[in-house]
Amino acid sequence: MATSALSLRKPRVLADLVAGSVGREIILVVGYAAFIGIFAQISVPLGFTPVPLTGQTFAVLIGAAALGWARAGAGTLLYALVGLAGVPWFAGGTGGVKIASSPSFGYVVGFFVCSVLVGILAKAGWDRKAVGTIATMVLGNIVIYAFGVAWLAATIHVGAAKAVSLGMTPFLAGDLIKIVIATALLPGAWYGISKFSK
Repeated sequence: MATSALSLRKPRVLADLVAGSVGREIILVVGYAAFIGIFAQISVPLGFTPVPLTGQTFAVLIGAAALGWARAGAGTLLYALVGLAGVPWFAGGTGGVKIASSPSFGYVVGFFVCSVLVGILAKAGWDRKAVGTIATMVLGNIVIYAFGVAWLAATIHVGAAKAVSLGMTPFLAGDLIKIVIATALLPGAWYGISKFSK
């Protein structure tokens, strides 16, 4: 018990609390990529924008906080590369290199940068309290939108305001729900672990 309590005082993420080997690290990275791919299939096309409503961002954010920047960065990179290679696990069961020219591929690029940032913040302990978790999720979403909206604007040749109205504004309410869920799950998990380890 003393070892567990001591480990909780170090800056680490939830996945670090379980000892393991290189094999475990590979499973976590591959599992995270698959987790994103599964949540990408929760996809609702919206008639007024080429960007569908999906569960991907939730998977990226919550997984990155749990895994830390290195595993999460590797997992999102794996997700993108395997999808481009043809595995149909992008939104709506799509895959292949042609997806790189689609209006929504910028979000996938943003997933990588977001996962690294969120993983770094989680490693610093931001996911242990509600305020820090909210800030982490908001910053992660900003990064995803920065890439996604810019890519959308470039591929369909619209200005910034139009790109924001198509690629960000319709999804803000859903993002709020995802942030609320993450704020319940992450600090709740840390609280439970701190109580269990005493």
